Order: sequence, then structure tokens, then C-alpha cells
Amino acid sequence: MSLFIYNSLSRSKERFEPLLPGMVSMYVCGPTVYGHAHLGHAKSYVSFDIVVRWLRQSGYRVKYIQNITDVGHLTDDADEGEDKITKQAHLEKTDPMEIAQFYTRSFYEDMDRLGILRPNIAPAATAHIPEQIALVERLIKSGHAYESNGNVYFSVKSFNGYGKLSGRTDQDALQSGLRVDVRSDKKELSDFALWKKADERHLMKWNSPWSIGYPGWHLECSAMSMKYLGESLDIHGGGMENKFPHHDCEIAQSEAATGKPYVRYWMHNNMVTINGIKMGKSLKNSVNLKDLFLEIDPLVIRFFILQSHYRSQLDYSETAIRASQTGLEKLRETQNRVRVQKPGKGGFDCTPFAHRFAEAMDDDFNTPVAIAVLFELSKAINTALDSAEGVAENSAKEVLAFFESTAMRTLGLLNHYNSDGYTEAKESWQKLGKVIHILLEMRAEARKNKDFALSDKIRDQLIEAGIEIKDTKEGVSWSSKESS
Repeated sequence: MSLFIYNSLSRSKERFEPLLPGMVSMYVCGPTVYGHAHLGHAKSYVSFDIVVRWLRQSGYRVKYIQNITDVGHLTDDADEGEDKITKQAHLEKTDPMEIAQFYTRSFYEDMDRLGILRPNIAPAATAHIPEQIALVERLIKSGHAYESNGNVYFSVKSFNGYGKLSGRTDQDALQSGLRVDVRSDKKELSDFALWKKADERHLMKWNSPWSIGYPGWHLECSAMSMKYLGESLDIHGGGMENKFPHHDCEIAQSEAATGKPYVRYWMHNNMVTINGIKMGKSLKNSVNLKDLFLEIDPLVIRFFILQSHYRSQLDYSETAIRASQTGLEKLRETQNRVRVQKPGKGGFDCTPFAHRFAEAMDDDFNTPVAIAVLFELSKAINTALDSAEGVAENSAKEVLAFFESTAMRTLGLLNHYNSDGYTEAKESWQKLGKVIHILLEMRAEARKNKDFALSDKIRDQLIEAGIEIKDTKEGVSWSSKESS
């Protein structure tokens, strides 16, 4: 069997053939760390976690890079507006690096609880300013970029094929530019920023040959991916919303600099909707993972995500979550029943199920079909256990090994299983979260009554216990320091 991946660039499924036999270079756009992770983050990083897991189970050595954006991502996602992290720092009355560090720790805490494997390298944009400056210099030297009043822009017209990933053109970029207050020092409105001159109010800035400033958002991914994976990558992933302008700009600046194809296989996961409505902070329907985990086992969330293909929209509702919880419990119950069953005489062959599971995963990581295979096996093994002959001990071991290989190692499910179907860690976390919320409500009441001594005491004792808290405009948030 061969693995086929849907390539967003060709808009078709292609047989996967890495640049180097047995090796896979993979880069996925990471979070911009100015707030707690939400369900959209879970959808994206669970999806690419499956890609990494299946590639490794298929025998590849995978070098997986996932960046941390801690500078340069502006509020309008184009070349204007305020840096998202700087804006949050102003709201919380602190400095941007504290914001970035706090929400980076929070992000990994949530990803860990979802069973997501850590990347091999997690480079931060602020730690790679020299590499980004070097890439800008390379583009200026080759005639693809120009300096204007301390800013540096990529000339879209200099690169033949801009927009080939999204299907949009430089004229689309121009129209996008017209929707914001575009700086007049661009030669063309469709040109995008590689380096921005910082004004006096901007907190995150560095020396460069052109000005004291900061890198454009698109620049970091090209610089860091090529530093750690080379000038041509096997797989680059991200959300569909990143196709334009982010990934189109990545392609343009990378291929203009190297003259080589930047990425062989582009992969994009689809968005999350809430009861049929697009999820987003601006719509005030974003689902915070920390709040979600207080009520729902993180593995139920993971199972819920994997029941939808990564390229399909995922609609969140209480009904869907309840169905996922029931489904996951059925698999847990089957696994436990096989584990504790009394040895019988009947045989059971997992081979047909293993073949169908692998076929599903090799077909562009089709987790809904793979999960359906698990339920088929569950039904078949329960029928065998109910029969007069039962299931022989060696057959039961094969079934448990199948669960280990598929449901646990590939899909990352059932990992927290115990005989009760729950984990002490999950129950402890939910209890801890409820206690912390009670304490935070007491602290809020104390502050309202101007009892600042009690308010500070609650805060200080939470910090001593390893719970870091943040007072924000939206309310109080917390994170466990131990998770970092």
C-alpha cells in the first residue's frame, strides 16, 4: 500500500514520496501566543498530530517543526494594525514577552492534555531575528524586495506565480490592501512587508540595516523552516485561512530567494463551527479549551475531532460531544472486556480490520473511516465473546495489540484508560479547576469589597501552589506552571 496525501497546491491526492528515502521534513504553522488555546487550535494540531503519528508508524523518521509566533502578527493579518501580542500586553499592563511566555505555556498544557505529541523543534520568531534579516537581505540583493523609508517590501510583480496556492492573484492582494490603511511607501498596494519600521510606541523592535523595527508575519515561517529543514520541505501544514495571504507570501519569498520549489505537499485543515456558525473571537463564540476540559474529558474532544476528516468542517454542539463521549466509552468498554475475559477456545482474526484501518489512514489520513473500522472490530469481538466458545487467550492478545497499535498509538485514544473508564488525572484536573474557580470568585468578591489584603493573599497562595493567574480585560485566567 502507498500513502496518498491531498496536496492543496495541485488540488488533488498525490502519492507521497519524500525528498529523502525514509525521512520526512514537516513544518506546521504554530499559534500566535496572545490568548488561551481554543477549539480551532485543537482541530488543527490534533489533525497534524495524526499525520506525524501515521508517518512514524509507517516507518518514516519525521522531523517535525512547529513555530511559536511571538512577534509580527498584526491585528488585521496584513501589513497594518497593532501587533497582537503587544496589544494584549497593553490590555494586561505588562510587557509582550511575559504575554508570549505565559500563553505559550498555556498552549502546551492544553495540547499535552489532548495527547498531542510535542514537535521536535518549536522555534520562536523572536529567537530568529538574525535569520529573518538575512533572508530579507537575500531578497533585496536578488531584486525581489526593496527598502522604503525604513520598511522593506516584497515586490509581488517580481515573482511569477504569486497566489498559485490559493488561486488568488496580486490583484486580489491589492483589493485586500485597499481594505486597510495601506502605507503609501509601497510601490504597489499588493506588495507585502518583510520588515517594518517601528514607531516609538512599539515595544518589540530590533536593529536592522534598514531601521529599528520588527519582521513581517510571513517572514518567520520561511526563515525558520529553511533553517531547520532545508530550502525544500516535504510537508507544510496549517489552517485553510492561512492559504492567503500567509502561505502565498511564504511561497513567493522562499522560492524567490532560493530558486527552488519550497514545499512538495501543502496540507490545510478546515475550520470549526459552533452550531453551524463560524467560530471566532470577534463573534464571541470561541470555545476556550481550559473551560471545555472542566466538563469534558480531553480525549473525548480528540475523539470528536477525529470523527471528522481534517479537510472537512467540524461543527461543535452539545449533541455531537455527547455522541462522541458515548462512542469512546463503547471502545473503552470493549477494550476492558477483552482484557478481563476468561480464556475460551474460539479464534479471532484481526488481519482484515488491520488492512482496512491502514487503507483508511493511507487515504489522506481518513480518520472517520479508521474509527469506523474500530467499531466494526468492537462489534465483531463482542459477538465472539458472547458465543459459546468465547475467545482464546492468544486471540485476545492480538485484539489488545490491535487496539494498542491503532486506537492508542495512531489515533492517540484510550491512552488514559483504566478499569473504570476514566483516569485519576482527568478527575483530579476537573476537581482542581473547580476549586480554582471558586477561589478566583472569592478573590473577585474581595476586590469588589476593596479587601485587597485577602485578594492578594489568595493570588500569592495560588502562585505558591504552582497556579499562575492573569487579570485581563475579559476576566481572570489561570495556568498550571508545572505544565511548562
